[in-house]
Amino acid sequence: MDVSEPQIRLGRLYLYSFKEDQSGCSLAEIQRRDTCAILDMKWCRVPVAGHPLLAVTEAAGSIKLFQLVGCEESTYTLQPYASFALETQCLALALDWSIGKTGRASDQPLRIVISDSQGQLHLLELDEAGPGLQGVASWRAHEFEAWIAAFNYWQTEIVYSGGDDGFLKGWDMRTPGTSLFASKRHSMGVCSIQSNPHRDGVLATGSYDGHVLLWDSRNMREPFADVPGEGGVWRLKWHPLQSHLLLAACMHSGFRILDCEQAIEEKQDTCSVSVAQTWPNSLVYGADWSWLTCQWTQAMQLSHLESLSCGDPGARTEAVEVAGHSPGPHSLSCSADIAGSATVQGGNTKSCMPLNTPGTTFRDCDPNVETTHLDISLLATCSFYDHVLHLWKWANS
Repeated sequence: MDVSEPQIRLGRLYLYSFKEDQSGCSLAEIQRRDTCAILDMKWCRVPVAGHPLLAVTEAAGSIKLFQLVGCEESTYTLQPYASFALETQCLALALDWSIGKTGRASDQPLRIVISDSQGQLHLLELDEAGPGLQGVASWRAHEFEAWIAAFNYWQTEIVYSGGDDGFLKGWDMRTPGTSLFASKRHSMGVCSIQSNPHRDGVLATGSYDGHVLLWDSRNMREPFADVPGEGGVWRLKWHPLQSHLLLAACMHSGFRILDCEQAIEEKQDTCSVSVAQTWPNSLVYGADWSWLTCQWTQAMQLSHLESLSCGDPGARTEAVEVAGHSPGPHSLSCSADIAGSATVQGGNTKSCMPLNTPGTTFRDCDPNVETTHLDISLLATCSFYDHVLHLWKWANS
């Protein structure tokens, strides 16, 4: 074996459709694509050329775009749309679209920021008349891996990055490479960042130190809230409709849903934990809300966090790289934001796991009971060691 040859990391992109009727919920695989290992992926929040667009970062150091295209019998497939190879030999680790909130100015360019394993950031722009991705700028942002990069959705010329060097940094895309600030408020590597798409000035960050910090982006000297926890916070996702709910993928500590209303509204250094779910032999790298939330209007009640898991202990397993982000309003499929390698097993098993969490109401499924006082959310998580993609239904009173 030639040790001088670069390691080839293989992965797979899965597309599922989700259905719910009186008999229950189901996930059905409708497409799979063999790829390089996938480390991050996100849907663009606005259609491009009339179709939802998915961006994928690969371990080979490239980004690929896929269109979600409708086919016969109301099914969908992902078709290649554009690609861009980074100049350096590296792993493309994370990405973010400049369109992260509802609405877009007519003159606002469609851009993507990428972080890589050599500590660099790359700014790309999509030529919608093309299609095509053009490189705008690249620069060294961190001493070690740049785990995460994210736009300020309210000022898209501002980009944030987090690295294994423990720094959280801000950058102005009008002068790429010049740092606006550098904070070491986290005590370990910074691996998750997301701007609140509903509230201007609110930024969430997470780290291997297990802390979730909330910042006022107009004053990045100190966070206004610090939520300690266990396990590294690999991904953070604000709820698509409720500005105060924050979903955190906490690796060995499962996932948490944080209620940040008091912290945001009153700038209090407190967030309550609405849900904390752990299970043995798992490492939760991916978690995301579904934009299908707004379509859950049928009557139901839940006494627990209900889970539909992709996995059957007796089934044959396949190594799969799974990554994603809940599609926009024009898509009927749904997926989770996954970073890292995972195995999805054949077959679907439905399981319900009770949770006793303050401030949350769960009741048994009953289609005859009205529940207008409940907010029903759909979210997904993916865990590493037990190789399971979970789809969760959560009722928050």
